[in-house]
Amino acid sequence: MAASCRAQVLALYRALLRESRRFGAYNYRTYALRRVRDAFRENRSIKDPREIQNLVNRARQDLSVIRRQVQVGQLYMTDKLIIEDHDKPQA
Repeated sequence: MAASCRAQVLALYRALLRESRRFGAYNYRTYALRRVRDAFRENRSIKDPREIQNLVNRARQDLSVIRRQVQVGQLYMTDKLIIEDHDKPQA
């Protein structure tokens, strides 16, 4: 993989992770993070430049979907789950 293509893929990976961390709902956040990591791990051995470009385009589309969903999720915020509450000691 060319250095510029590798840098582009890594930047896209970081952007997907960063945006996924912005989900307000714990379940959506953990699912999105796990799905991004798994997808990149699954496709790490692909060498065909055409296939890589197709995957990069798909990841860009997914990034725009995640951004929209984060915005929608912020409109309908709910209380944090007990898993997320770090201030209170758990019995």
